[in-house]
Amino acid sequence: MKQHTLAVLVKNRPGVLARIAGLYSRRGFNIESLTVGRTEDPRVSRITMVVEADEMTLEQITKQLHKLIDVLKISDITHEDMVERELALIKVNADKNNRSDILQIVGIFRAQIVDVGEKSVIIEVTGSTHKIDAMVNLLAPAGIRELVRTGKVAMIRGNKAVKPPLD
Repeated sequence: MKQHTLAVLVKNRPGVLARIAGLYSRRGFNIESLTVGRTEDPRVSRITMVVEADEMTLEQITKQLHKLIDVLKISDITHEDMVERELALIKVNADKNNRSDILQIVGIFRAQIVDVGEKSVIIEVTGSTHKIDAMVNLLAPAGIRELVRTGKVAMIRGNKAVKPPLD
């Protein structure tokens, strides 16, 4: 099994995401990461989905997705030269004993502290999934109280673009 990054263009309508997620869950597949947002065309939304599947399973799912009326285009961009980013907010235990260590880690990762409490800080970090994983691992000894991640968004570099078929 291998991770695949899919860019799925859909009509921007209520219920589309639920139908797509339902298709995966009915077949017992897990979506590792899922982000959705409107594109430059307000009639179209882009779903960036990371799924773990072998080639045969991915082909089956892709065929099923194409059958959904609101799906405009599906692109497996896994092997494309792409820019990918994820956002995470990490709430970490912070007191006078470890605050300077946390600040040092935040600086190394070019993250920022967005909230300071008496016994904790909230850190915002953006970057590749690997960067966020590395930062989480370094902050773990301090005690992570809460962690939330957006999931991956990705775009192919250069002139190539994932665009819906012409009307």
